[in-house]
Amino acid sequence: MSLRIGPLVFILALLSVAGPAAAQAPQAPRAPQVPVATCASPLPVLYDQVSPTVVTITSISINPYESDHRLERALGSGVIIDPSGLVLTNSHVVFGRQVLTVTLDDGTTLPATFVGADPIFDVALVRIPTPVKGTLPVAMLGDSSQLVVGEDVAVIGNPLGLDQTLTHGIVSAVNRAVPGAAWSLTEPMIQTDASINPGNSGGPMIDPCGRVVGITTAILPEAQNIGFAVPVNLVKAIIPQLLEKGRVVRPWLGVQGQFVLPELKDLLKVPLVNGFLVEAVEPGSPAEKQGVRGGLFELTIEGQPVLLGGDIITKVNDVLLEDPGKLAKLLEALKVGSTVNLTLFREGKVLDVTLTLTERPILLWDVPARASAAGAGGAAGTTGSAAMRVPTASPGRFRF
Repeated sequence: MSLRIGPLVFILALLSVAGPAAAQAPQAPRAPQVPVATCASPLPVLYDQVSPTVVTITSISINPYESDHRLERALGSGVIIDPSGLVLTNSHVVFGRQVLTVTLDDGTTLPATFVGADPIFDVALVRIPTPVKGTLPVAMLGDSSQLVVGEDVAVIGNPLGLDQTLTHGIVSAVNRAVPGAAWSLTEPMIQTDASINPGNSGGPMIDPCGRVVGITTAILPEAQNIGFAVPVNLVKAIIPQLLEKGRVVRPWLGVQGQFVLPELKDLLKVPLVNGFLVEAVEPGSPAEKQGVRGGLFELTIEGQPVLLGGDIITKVNDVLLEDPGKLAKLLEALKVGSTVNLTLFREGKVLDVTLTLTERPILLWDVPARASAAGAGGAAGTTGSAAMRVPTASPGRFRF
């Protein structure tokens, strides 16, 4: 499954059985850190310790939009995190799939039951039956907040169907935000140069102590050894919701756009104010119901399209919107049912709009099969890979 962000394409590491698929967030300066992990176990020891907990996940789904290739088979990775049979993986590996099977390290194949998923953060849980004799091996979850650039990490998974493959590298960056993605304001990723390929999706990234610090999820296909993992601290934060509700409940305003940059105002020579430029409004969203307006005409600046003519959100609950960091803090404080006051700049006038946030639904680009069926990159069955491309997503754009 791929996520197109402007000229860059992020490929979520998913492998079809039919064949191979596949900005640093603003932050305050910090004092130099040293790795917290004090373990010095050789890689063979780490492999023997963790690989029994890594599984292969095979899924089958039906694409109703494809008459010739209705059945889609995909392969990914996962890691056992609880002796009750709880397996952690990526949402794009299991969400919306009809049949799920899990193959253990010893070759045993078991049916899996879907527990819950969050397509936004690309995290999911499935459950397998416990053995009649003995117990399932379980991986230890670490603390991703302690990772530092340059620290050794390893990845175990099933790239291109080659089960239980170990690759090794370092943490190339932490708090790596990907502009344009729905989660980019709230999910800073771990960047690594450890080799990640289609089929690695859902597999563990481990630290020198063998603790899971991330779940591999994406790569930059046009680069060499630039991969990303979901931080395990984020995973641990949403597991309770996945177990209780099967999903993550988050508030939804329903706008897409970007912050007004000084370069944009200087170039256009029009009366623009600082704030968040609304380029598109989601159908059925609280923003649409209250009349928030999206862009009306397109202008391409240095190869990047900008939709102009929409509202500019200058304040949220009387707090000035000046940068993504401030917006992220505002979003963290909001909940479903919260009343939000927006100050809008429209056609030279200042307007105040009050709306109530609803729960964010699953949108078209959250699920790869739906996005492919909508014509955004080709049907998965015809190419042998699940593909998802997110419209309007390019550097500097956000949706919330």
